[in-house]
Amino acid sequence: MVFLSEYVGPLLIYLLFYFRLPYIYTHPHTLTPPDPHPAVSLACVCHSLHYVKRLMETVFVHRFTHGTLPVGVIIRNCVYYWGFAAWLAYYINHPLYTPPSYGRPQIGCALVMFTLCEVGNFSIHWSLNTSGGDGDKYRSFPHPSKNPFTWLFFFVSCPNYTYEVGVWVSFSIMTQCVPVAVFTLIGFVQMTIWAKWKHKAYTREFKDYPTLRMSILPFIL
Repeated sequence: MVFLSEYVGPLLIYLLFYFRLPYIYTHPHTLTPPDPHPAVSLACVCHSLHYVKRLMETVFVHRFTHGTLPVGVIIRNCVYYWGFAAWLAYYINHPLYTPPSYGRPQIGCALVMFTLCEVGNFSIHWSLNTSGGDGDKYRSFPHPSKNPFTWLFFFVSCPNYTYEVGVWVSFSIMTQCVPVAVFTLIGFVQMTIWAKWKHKAYTREFKDYPTLRMSILPFIL
């Protein structure tokens, strides 16, 4: 319920701004043409698909070690996700939004990167689900499979976080929006903390754990 709540919020909140419900923007701005820039519509599709994917993974893919969590966790997480979704959506869907500086090439490259990272993120989640490495206790540490998106396991312990950071970096490039970049930076810091914790757990439990692997960024971090 914690994860469903924190992911449904951003999905719905973003759409409220995209369709410019009354009273969200000031009156002078409502007089501008209603048709959004293609980058705005694409950003809405990408943002929505990202959270739909997260909801589907929560229901069908992820396995949770603990059956319950403190009430404070759902409040904190919802404030974080819902608040940032509103902040991002306000600026990206604003009638005075400035499209990316390099136009279609910038948007197109960002879209390709976004798609690859989303597929990679799902591939890692599916791999963790089938290998039993998605909890506090591990039967074995994750290994790359025939799926090329899992080959990042050769270099990092938590490629799901690496791909997640890539998703938001590409979304930042696609929208060229400062609030998205801030959200990406904060998410990267938090995911780095989680990745380091899991990396230490792997190295502590498995004596033959690959020494080449880093926590989240290959050869760096």
